[in-house]
Amino acid sequence: MKAKKIFMRVIDILMIAAMLLLMAMQVTKQEIHEWLGIGMFALVIAHNILNRNYYAAIFRGKYTPIRVFMLIVNTALLLSFVATPITGMLMSRYATPFLDGVVGVIWPRKLHLMLSYWSFVLMGMHAGLHLGIISSKLKNKAVRITAFILMCGISVYGFYLFIQANIFDYMLMKTHFAFLDYSKAWWLVILENLAMLIAWAFIAYLVSLIFKMVKRKGKES
Repeated sequence: MKAKKIFMRVIDILMIAAMLLLMAMQVTKQEIHEWLGIGMFALVIAHNILNRNYYAAIFRGKYTPIRVFMLIVNTALLLSFVATPITGMLMSRYATPFLDGVVGVIWPRKLHLMLSYWSFVLMGMHAGLHLGIISSKLKNKAVRITAFILMCGISVYGFYLFIQANIFDYMLMKTHFAFLDYSKAWWLVILENLAMLIAWAFIAYLVSLIFKMVKRKGKES
């Protein structure tokens, strides 16, 4: 059981690393980007197989607001994780060139850009919904407060980067081409992507805290 948990954490870390690189196409370039996408799809399959007990428990127990929120995020993330590589493969030049142009290029490109950023946001939120487990392991109050303040600072900066890059336009299909800064250092691109991912994780974490506070007050009343 311990070995399985370690393996699950390794898969989770690899998924985060793959996502950060996938969102940095100006760093990886086209061919590596495509193979990373295939690798990410394999990691998603492995992640869901290892967490199959979650699906077995979907129709069990009572659905609280936080559980409904988690179900919505997880379902949307799974759908986007499946659709994103499919649209990518339909315009692939290296990994699956035999699928390139099967249904044209325009719509796969538009959908792939939109779904990529939805996957990014939802993955951050999915991770954020598990931050409570991590924070509960921090027994020292000063460490918890410091971690919270640090997360606040990174999240504010990450959300600023997200707005500055007009990513909402990509998610709403208002813009059909990604504008990437090829002059920026590779490590800075990765760190900025990480800050944006943390921002969405922290937002989901705060939402979960609000739900828990409302539930606690309901019980007290």
